[in-house]
Amino acid sequence: MRITAEMSMYPLVDEYKPTIISFIKELQKIEGLELVTNQLSTQIRGEFDVVTSAINECFRKSMAEHKKLVLVVKYLSADLDISVAPDLG
Repeated sequence: MRITAEMSMYPLVDEYKPTIISFIKELQKIEGLELVTNQLSTQIRGEFDVVTSAINECFRKSMAEHKKLVLVVKYLSADLDISVAPDLG
């Protein structure tokens, strides 16, 4: 089953950007994921096991390196085309 996920990370430190960038770069290394990142969140789509495993693996690595982090993830049981903005017309 293919799914779509949206994530926002909140490192609880003053210099938060490097932690977020590192997390996204780790996700980008994983085969089988499509990622779209903007100023508010990162969206991922792919096979359920690939998406969920990637998020767990990369967050575990971030927690080991940076300790105080919040990660908010929303999962959608649908394969949305995240590369195209929705038609609101």
